Amino acid sequence: MAEIERESMEYDVVIVGGGPAGLSAAIRLKQLDPDCQVVLLEKGSEVGAHILSGAVLDPCGLDALIPDWKDKGAPLNVPVKQDNFYMLGEAGRVRVPNWPMPPLMSNHGNYIVSMGNVCRWMAEQAEGLGVEIFPGMACSELVYGETGEVKGVVAGEMGLQSDGTPGPQYEPGMELHGKYVMLAEGVRGSLSKEVIAKYDLARDAEPQKYGLGMKEIWEIDPDKHNEGEVTHTMGWPLGKNAGGGSFIYHLENNQVYVGFVVHLNYANPYLSPYHEFQRFKHHPMVAELLKGGKRVAYGARAISEGGWQSMPKAVAPGVALLGCSVGLVNVPRIKGNHNAMLSGKAAAEAAHAALKAGRASDELTDYDAELRSGPIGKDLKRVRNVKPLWSRYGLFASLAVGGLDMWTNTLGFSLLGTLGHKKSDAEATGTADQHQPIDYPKPDGTLSFDRLTNVAFSFTNHEESQPAHLKLLDPDIPIEVNLPRYAEPAQRYCPAGVYEVVEEGGDAKFVINFQNCVHCKTCDIKDPSQNIKWTVPQGGDGPNYPNM
Repeated sequence: MAEIERESMEYDVVIVGGGPAGLSAAIRLKQLDPDCQVVLLEKGSEVGAHILSGAVLDPCGLDALIPDWKDKGAPLNVPVKQDNFYMLGEAGRVRVPNWPMPPLMSNHGNYIVSMGNVCRWMAEQAEGLGVEIFPGMACSELVYGETGEVKGVVAGEMGLQSDGTPGPQYEPGMELHGKYVMLAEGVRGSLSKEVIAKYDLARDAEPQKYGLGMKEIWEIDPDKHNEGEVTHTMGWPLGKNAGGGSFIYHLENNQVYVGFVVHLNYANPYLSPYHEFQRFKHHPMVAELLKGGKRVAYGARAISEGGWQSMPKAVAPGVALLGCSVGLVNVPRIKGNHNAMLSGKAAAEAAHAALKAGRASDELTDYDAELRSGPIGKDLKRVRNVKPLWSRYGLFASLAVGGLDMWTNTLGFSLLGTLGHKKSDAEATGTADQHQPIDYPKPDGTLSFDRLTNVAFSFTNHEESQPAHLKLLDPDIPIEVNLPRYAEPAQRYCPAGVYEVVEEGGDAKFVINFQNCVHCKTCDIKDPSQNIKWTVPQGGDGPNYPNM
């Protein structure tokens, strides 16, 4: 195929991703200099369409960015008024008291929100300041300058046929060049992965760790609804099979967010995070809450869980990584949106200072330093040992020893120093001969649902004539390696039923139903052979979350 010619546009700063980090950077740049030329590119059909989060929001990020957010109508309408924590058994529960927990675990002053709607509101604020926002513009390639710096992105390529060649409606997209490029793609973004690998940014960091978060929105009986109530659980149904837990948040309009997180360092390749989530809803406490209600939305996405010790260097020539591209989630608090906002603000301030000094396309080292020494670093450093303790010694050790370590960290020291994570989540996967298959109950269609039925409630759509955005580095590995060694776990770890092993003419065949993909990135993370590469589909495709 002949080399594609594209038009280019020049900006001061190009931002990839319309989540809390990217929007915060855009807003702060325009606050500091109304004449700064800022463009923000979002792969979803609109800002918010691909945003999925719990979410209980610590407003400290918004306080720092837009202090008068209440007066401006930010959709933070449900303050947390009740905090519950339970250990679950199969039929019962034990309430864990709040008083022994470190103060950082309290949700007093936080809000139950739809981060999709918060981002929609933030986009309005950004546009009001003059930021150019282009939704439906997937960024498929980085553009490098003559000295190896990142100088821009390719965005908006559309109309490729399934074999990768241009179709009759082909649009080559454009190159958008910036003096600085900011990648705020969320967890495991394809361009961020490329930058981290090209510039070896993770060389001094521990392996990044991940969880898979799945979420449903339910409308429930008004008599059971308690606006402002926050509940977290651990224990059943995961037990010793995997780390993780649940959340149930009562927002307005008789709706609750019901969510489940499974840490992706589990060993048993037969485990299905999705089916663990569906089984969880049959616990008597949850079943009684949902009885008579209806599920109105579903979605899933990966969560970065490595924390302080897994943060790669966040800058390279011409480019900065923001938010979950770095991995800024505080795992015990189950919160990262506040740090995403603070990272966007810090990156914008570093870029503004550089531009004002006449610099371009160099490393924003002040931003990387601020990530580690400022409020984000302080937030992550004091909880840094909870996740490795959980991974090594299990739930109760992480609660007891991790809780003590968090307490001592509030006083400025740690008895444990900084523990490492050891293996990646892919490497943690055990072989099939070491584990037993798990017999999951059939979904009942009332409380629990099969994957394809639930995916319909993510409002996912992909143009089927385009190339599959889920790439196999070696097409033989799923059947020749993963199937005999690991019973091909892609059939089970994907929460959207994308991957199947089917029999065709007496032979096993690996099938990728990319149309179902909800962009969670689990396959890119958990595949034991690291053979699946998640890339962006054409712009606007994927889930269309209403108010996740």
